[in-house]
Amino acid sequence: MSATTADTAAAEPKKGKGKLLIILLALIVVLGGAGGGGWFYLQSKKAHVEDDEEDAHASAKKPASPNYLALENMVVNLADPGGERVAQVGITLDLSDAKAVDQLKAMMPAVRSSVLLLLTQRTSEELLKRDGKEKLAQDVQVEVARALGYEVPKAARRPKDGDDEDEPPRRRARKTPASPVNAVLFSSFIVQ
Repeated sequence: MSATTADTAAAEPKKGKGKLLIILLALIVVLGGAGGGGWFYLQSKKAHVEDDEEDAHASAKKPASPNYLALENMVVNLADPGGERVAQVGITLDLSDAKAVDQLKAMMPAVRSSVLLLLTQRTSEELLKRDGKEKLAQDVQVEVARALGYEVPKAARRPKDGDDEDEPPRRRARKTPASPVNAVLFSSFIVQ
């Protein structure tokens, strides 16, 4: 009997260790699942908070809708010698508000006339270069602003070598309201 008692005594601890091992594994799986679930919950909550903050910032900084006014395409003879070169230019104006759009529509014949005069003073060589187009856009912006009654100050001239440095200082220009013309955009540009 002593042999059977020893066998049963040895068998019982094995059963206890097996049960203990199964319980520990189940506990690890449950804790791992709870930890993973908690982590995913916190991450989703953090994402929702960030989305709400982005929505709040977006609604606070809602940009005004753009106000574009397209002018009809203009075809002009250029100031090239011989007068054989022409340009077809489509211009769209980016304006600050709808009020400026309405004002400009009322003055469209005068605006088109001044823009046509600007275009006819250019040569094809000027208009084929990027800086020539940028200069034209600046000049159109000034002319349109003038048509709306805004005085656009010209850029201050930088002194060149050999200029007289004893020149009296210029008076500070009075502040004028900002021009409603934000930008001049070219929708088409053909030089032939």
